[in-house]
Amino acid sequence: MTTWLMAGLLFTPLAWAAITLLLSFRNGRWVSWLGMLVQVLVSVGVWLLVVDRGEFYHGLGGWDAPLGIELRVDGLAIIFVLLTATVATACGWHAGMYLDSDKPWQKHFWPLFWFLWAALNSVWLSGDLFNLYVGLEVITLTAVGLVAVGGQADALRAALRYLLVALVGSMAYLLGVALVYGEFGVLSLAVVRELQAENGVGMTLPLALMLGGLAVKSALFPMHGWLPPAHGVAKSPVSGLMSGLVVKASFYIAARLWLELGHEAGSLALAQVLGVLGSAAVVWGSWLALRQKKLKQVVAYSSVAQIGYLFLLFPLTLSVSEAVSLQAQQGVTLQVVSHALAKGAMFLAAGNLILSVRSGEVDALAGVGRFLPFSLFSFGLAGVSLMGLPPSGGFAAKWLLLQASLASGQWWWALVLLAGGLLSALYVFRIYQASFVQDSDLDEFYHPPRSLELVPMILALLALGLGLVVDPMLTLLGRPFGEGSVP
Repeated sequence: MTTWLMAGLLFTPLAWAAITLLLSFRNGRWVSWLGMLVQVLVSVGVWLLVVDRGEFYHGLGGWDAPLGIELRVDGLAIIFVLLTATVATACGWHAGMYLDSDKPWQKHFWPLFWFLWAALNSVWLSGDLFNLYVGLEVITLTAVGLVAVGGQADALRAALRYLLVALVGSMAYLLGVALVYGEFGVLSLAVVRELQAENGVGMTLPLALMLGGLAVKSALFPMHGWLPPAHGVAKSPVSGLMSGLVVKASFYIAARLWLELGHEAGSLALAQVLGVLGSAAVVWGSWLALRQKKLKQVVAYSSVAQIGYLFLLFPLTLSVSEAVSLQAQQGVTLQVVSHALAKGAMFLAAGNLILSVRSGEVDALAGVGRFLPFSLFSFGLAGVSLMGLPPSGGFAAKWLLLQASLASGQWWWALVLLAGGLLSALYVFRIYQASFVQDSDLDEFYHPPRSLELVPMILALLALGLGLVVDPMLTLLGRPFGEGSVP
């Protein structure tokens, strides 16, 4: 049964992609909405099956594929599958109403959307280094296509920059994979971990190459230059997908590599470097978000900052006790989920606000609070999670990371968490100041359909309420990332 559900996660989106290739945007919208319902049901089915059996899945029906290719479902994979179903459905629902169906080029959105969903699920379920590479490349190509949808010159420039930077990251990752295969002759993460532990072979160079390439694709400071321009020209639903899911795929692979191989092969220096870069991202990204004049650029640089928190995983899980390591892993997992929900809500709400005032400038929001309070409230609720205020998921995540920092004796990361929360509050309140305090030059605002405002509100409420359901999520996580799957 698990095999069939896994096949549904991987191949059903490809079927919807093929179908929507033949349809107009309007017809593809109805077909895609049906497909989203199917994907949500399949994702929930996999989750219920794992919870019911209380065990994890490893392999593919006994199929012994070449090069050690394998699929697996564990608690972390389930969390990301459910997160993808939630954020992708919200962005797809919003896109069906937000994008102009009369423009012929919009019909390309749906096939790219479904290819992206299939590639994301393949990354969450893969236990093979090359499978992960293939899934990551499909994610990159579809995300580049989504940024370029429309064909405007600035969109094409941003998409091309994204593609070129992503290729550099891909080559670094692939070189590391080649070194691993040359050393062990297999690409299965579980087998490589066993062989490395038995033989004591050093893997610092291949691990550094793979993590470096994935950091580029995750837009880690100072390799983040491609992300804000891409967000600036992409449609709001596309920005929600990119910030909520696309950059998370690269980090997910990096976390898997570190927690399965890094304890034996990683170096303390490499862990500290990644932690320092993450800390710099938190401070620098938040500062730049505070200075931006365009609303979507504020949210884009906020994404750069929030990504930085994730890279505290590396120093907080090396050379520390198992309990502290687990606490850091749980904190990062909650940060990933809360950020995906909050940032999806922010970008969709920002799209509604821009649509209402017919301008992307922050100053153009003057007075919009009187006309569009629902979207503005969604933006603020998402900001609560980014600030790390209770009862949001961001608060629970940062609290766990704060405890892990102090328990491991690395108190300096706690200062980063506190500074990041304060800076987040400043740029969120700046948007509210522009919306409520300043006088408006516009006599009339466009009122988007209420359904457009409902989608970001749902995501924002999920991000806010995540802190109230921490225990079930951590129970699903079950154990540290790096323990692998149970046959």
